[in-house]
Parts: sequence; C-alpha cells; structure tokens
Amino acid sequence: MAHSAISQVSIAAPIGSDISLRRSVVKRNSLSFRDKSWASTLSWDLKSQTALKSNQFIVRMSVQQASKSKVAVSPLELEDAKEPPLNIFKPKEPYTATIVSVERLVGPKAPGETCHIVIDHGGNVPYWEGQSYGVIPPGENPKKPGSPHNVRLYSIASTRYGDSFDGKTASLCVRRAVYYDPETGKEDPSKSGVCSNFLCNSKPGDKVQITGPSGKIMLLPEDNPNATHIMIATGTGVAPFRGYLRRMFMEDVSFKFGGLAWLFLGVANSDSLLYDDEFSKYLKDFPDHFRYDRALSREQKNKNGGKMYVQDKIEEYSDEVFKLLDEGAHIYFCGLKGMMPGIQETLKRVAEQRGENWDEKLSQLKKNKQWHVEVY
Repeated sequence: MAHSAISQVSIAAPIGSDISLRRSVVKRNSLSFRDKSWASTLSWDLKSQTALKSNQFIVRMSVQQASKSKVAVSPLELEDAKEPPLNIFKPKEPYTATIVSVERLVGPKAPGETCHIVIDHGGNVPYWEGQSYGVIPPGENPKKPGSPHNVRLYSIASTRYGDSFDGKTASLCVRRAVYYDPETGKEDPSKSGVCSNFLCNSKPGDKVQITGPSGKIMLLPEDNPNATHIMIATGTGVAPFRGYLRRMFMEDVSFKFGGLAWLFLGVANSDSLLYDDEFSKYLKDFPDHFRYDRALSREQKNKNGGKMYVQDKIEEYSDEVFKLLDEGAHIYFCGLKGMMPGIQETLKRVAEQRGENWDEKLSQLKKNKQWHVEVY
C-alpha cells in the first residue's frame, strides 16, 4: 500500500471458500503467504541440507494438526520494546535491503496488478505492525536533476517477524501504478508510477533503498487483548490489517488475542481479493474471534441496486458497528483517500437515523483514541 503524502488523522486520547488443507509448499526457509496451513506443528530444520539442496519440499499435514496450532517466531526480544522503533534510517542515509521475492497477488480478471514483495532487512530495520517503510526508487528525480527520487511510503503487510517468522524480512503490498491516455485508451509508460513499477518489476537479489519505519497512527493497541478491532480497507489498504491478523491468529507471541477482529475489505471483484486464503482460514479456525466481509463493487449490488462499496457493507451491519463503538471498539481505515468521504457520509446518515449527532460522536471516538485513519 503506497501513500506518497499520507494524510493522518490525529487520534487524541465469516465467509466461504472451503480451505481444505491441500499441500503446503515451503520454499527455502520461508513460508509462502499462500500456505493453507500453519507450520509450527512440524519440526523441520529448514536450514538442513535437504532443504537447501532442493528448491522446495512438500509437507502434508492433517486438518486436525493445523487447525489451531500457531507458528513459533523468533527473536522473541522483538516483544520487549516498550516504544515502537521510529525513523532508524532517514532519506539521506537509507538502508540497502534485498528483494527476496515478488509475487502477483491477483487473478487474471483483476483490474491492474498488485504484488506481494518480500524484502530482507537483515533484522536491521525492525518495525511494528501498522508502520510504514519508505522506498527510494533508483534513478534521479526529474524535478531535481542530480538528486535522488523522493521517498514513497508503503504500509508494511507483515508482522514484525516477517513472512519467514525470523524477524529479518518485511512484506509490502504494492499496486502497480499505470496511466492510460483518456483519448487513445492506451497505456502511457512515461506516466507510470516510478516506485510501484520498480518494486513490481524487481527480481530476487535486487537491492532496494529503504527508510523508516514510520508512523504511530495505525499501531495495534495491545493493552487490552480482548478488545474489538473493526478494520476497513480498500485495495492495498489491507496491508496493515494482514499484519494485525497474523499477529492475532497465526503467530505464537506474548500478545494472546481473545477479542473480536472484524475486517471489511472493498475491492473490484473476486479476482482482486488480497490474502483471501489467509483470512478465510482465520474464519474457519477462529469463528468466535474473526469476522470477514467483502464488498466487490463490480460483482455485488447494494440495497439500492448500485455498486457495493465498502461503506454499503458497513451500513448493512451498522447497528452492530455502532454498538461495538459505543462499547469501546477501535475502528481503522486504510486505503485511497477517496474512500473516506463516502464512508463518513454513510456513518453520518446512520447516526442521524439513530438519533445521534455524528460530529459529536466522531470527536468522542477521536478523544478516546478509538479512531485510526491512514489514507493516501
């Protein structure tokens, strides 16, 4: 998820596809996010000669084994810090990290291309869930010849332990920015997004300049492990929520989540869904603690017969959402800034129908630190 200029709002004081456990392919000391199973129940030494000799080996697991077991992570010292790491590497002196993998996340019918990019930072650029990395693409800034490109910010889509569970990688969820000429309808490569295309085109072993981590707005409050977290994402805005949910449901960490996590994800169509296998698995394994609602604007209709946007899905459950907010739930919004006006209008309308004043309610939510927004 990219946000070149993040506008951050200051915050003062369950579904289908049957995820049968097919086989889980493990590639060289890292678990692909497509795995349909958690792997902690297996005692394999991934660094063993067998693993290194073969590019991949296949692990079969029983449904019973995989259902609730959580993955062991290291180093557990990453749990100890009282404050989040901030701006360890600055734009003038970035860290040179290495691309581990680039994988297309979306199906053939998705408009545009979204990639999952794993970056090896060697444990030198630690971060917490909900933070962002800056990326400086190679080349010079066309507006300032001789100077490097400006930093582009991307929300991190992994937990602090990364997709390999060893604290050495971070994952980004990046949509390739392309420009189509409105007259010819053809793509104009000269206007493509410099950084998103650099990342999506990169190959394992390529170097990438990163800064950060930055951001405190979207940090997951862990003071109450039984809290409710309502997460509203459009597109690559799902990145921080993937990190939250892996921390809550996948990893064996000191944070023992016993509350409710409710994800609303808005995308164009089924082929555009991001990390759907992971989310569907949590739904199956933790039905009392996870809810997952998708809004597919090109495939579903809202109650008025129009396109189903994420705010329409929230409106369907507005009584529950408002009740949870009144009980202290945290609500998070992440995605393109164009998502917020429609959502705010819907919440305002719902509040008025309930005889509440939305502006007063919103200022109370902000005051209580329940309202978290990061849009770009």
